[in-house]
Amino acid sequence: MVSSKSQAILLFNILTLLGALTVMSAHADPPVNRTDAGVAIKGYDPVAYFTESRAVKGSREHAYRWRESTWYFSSATHRDLFTSDPERYTPKYGGF
Repeated sequence: MVSSKSQAILLFNILTLLGALTVMSAHADPPVNRTDAGVAIKGYDPVAYFTESRAVKGSREHAYRWRESTWYFSSATHRDLFTSDPERYTPKYGGF
């Protein structure tokens, strides 16, 4: 028979492990919607949604690698805005 003290220790260890796993998964980078070639959000400029309120195709000329994906931008200015604060311009839920 297992003592109540042993049960309490086991329960505490399980809850601690679950808490740690929850924190770790909350800080994991969300997946990015990308093509088979690794281009994020089908090559559209994520900054343009904020600055021009519309979808604008990006260019390889203004590409940037982030989160294992290649992001295209319509201008160097948009690329620089993105690199200064990617979380601000990244589509929520990975762009899915």
